[in-house]
Amino acid sequence: MGRALPFLIVLVATLLALIDCLSSEREDIRGLPKTVWVLIILLVPVIGPVAWFFAGRPVSLEQRAGVVAGGRSRKKVTAPDDDPDFLRGIDTAQSRRDAELLRSWEEDLKRPDDDNPGK
Repeated sequence: MGRALPFLIVLVATLLALIDCLSSEREDIRGLPKTVWVLIILLVPVIGPVAWFFAGRPVSLEQRAGVVAGGRSRKKVTAPDDDPDFLRGIDTAQSRRDAELLRSWEEDLKRPDDDNPGK
């Protein structure tokens, strides 16, 4: 097992770098085109994955800030439940309907029951 450990480390690093490269957006990859990075990762066993992680991988700070190479900011795609505009849109119409329904239920509860005149 001791002899296989370096091989396994190189194999895992190569697979991680390959998966990361293939799942990265083409315009976010730094330095070289995506195809060239895949070839480097596969053909240069130790140096290829290390080079990818240090020189080719997209910078996570730029991705979090949503900044593209030209300095323009890119609108991030968000889920509907995280989008304030979407929530505001459904909040007004749905809230009005819910409030109206709640008011009618409360009025029904406040009315005396005709079935039990003693209460």
